[in-house]
Amino acid sequence: MVIDMRDGVTGMQLGSEFDAFLFASIDSEETGLMLSVASALARLDIDPWREAAELTRMTKSAANQRLAALIAALPNASATQSLPATIANRLTDLLPPGDSVGKGTILGAAVPLKEPDIVRVLAINVILMVGILCAQWAFSSLMPPVSADAVQVPTTGTTQPMPTAPQGRGAQTIG
Repeated sequence: MVIDMRDGVTGMQLGSEFDAFLFASIDSEETGLMLSVASALARLDIDPWREAAELTRMTKSAANQRLAALIAALPNASATQSLPATIANRLTDLLPPGDSVGKGTILGAAVPLKEPDIVRVLAINVILMVGILCAQWAFSSLMPPVSADAVQVPTTGTTQPMPTAPQGRGAQTIG
């Protein structure tokens, strides 16, 4: 079984606008622990941040109905079975208003750049490139030129002849 965690990660990037809603208590479980909205939605295999964003986009009554249906569908939640509409009404009051949710951050969407922003980014990039090219030219002009005669290239795979003893008047022969 493969679990795709990418959707959960984008939800984590939303920030804290849904914290009051997602970490609010729905009910206490039989163990005495509090059941949060985030835990309840995760038990239903629903991404909590995505669902919070969707509920925020709905009308109050539609969000109440949707959340009440989700609460009623929770397994082993006897106390929530009798009052899902009341619980949902209390919880939807904790959602941020639809227009206050960060635009462009819902579900990890990118914020489109405006024309002045694009021009500014392009201008900065052009200035940086010109600066880099000028620095490269300046450093290369500081180095002395290298003539082709001064370059010693080692040859591989060839042997150089051994120097011979001088022949002639002062040469001694060993023998």
